[in-house]
Amino acid sequence: DSGGGGGGSGEGGDTGREGKVGTRRKVVLVTAAAGGTGQIAVQLAKLAGHTVVATCGGEAKVEMLKRLGADRVINYRKEKIRDVLRAEFKKGVDLAYESVGGEMFAAAVDALAPGGKIIVIGMMSQYKAGGDGAADAWTPSDHKGLPEKLLWKSGTCVGFFLPHYAKHFRRHLTRLYALHKSGQLAVEIDPTSFTGLEAVPAAVAHLQGGGSIGKVVVKVGVGGDGSAPRAKL
Repeated sequence: DSGGGGGGSGEGGDTGREGKVGTRRKVVLVTAAAGGTGQIAVQLAKLAGHTVVATCGGEAKVEMLKRLGADRVINYRKEKIRDVLRAEFKKGVDLAYESVGGEMFAAAVDALAPGGKIIVIGMMSQYKAGGDGAADAWTPSDHKGLPEKLLWKSGTCVGFFLPHYAKHFRRHLTRLYALHKSGQLAVEIDPTSFTGLEAVPAAVAHLQGGGSIGKVVVKVGVGGDGSAPRAKL
């Protein structure tokens, strides 16, 4: 089984149900959902009462996302994402949290429901599309017809670059920590160990190679007893 069940909105039929806060239950698509931020997006969307469709590559990631509450997990190594979205979510996706870029971004745009929104937080597939050389590794995206598609759906595409929101870090990290402490928010950590700044390139390669699961962590400033200094918000 490469994915979860059809979830509450199979055929897109349950998207009109009420969420926990009295709002319309929406279909939320999270790509690269088994990564460091994707896993959080999945859980926050579920806590808000929405139906979550999560994409990933590999059975271990599928099982992790099921544990975290995703309603439908699509393993792109076994299923075609476009086919699943077209067959099981006919009314479309209300919100897409997208970090892969390339064909995944195009599929998310095509799957948007009328009035839907796609949030771009990255484009992992493009970072090394041009090769390993620092000068030409990043290949700019090219999505012909994007303005027309957004117009026809009254859709929205917005970027989210984390440093622009630094002034909100303290408030939201406090809330996320409270959710984690109460057991409502899990944090999955990749089991591969990386220690010291010299390990950063290897950690990045591990992350971009598709083999990581959960948040990739590099331990720095580790003391002789193996402890790390406490961070302050």
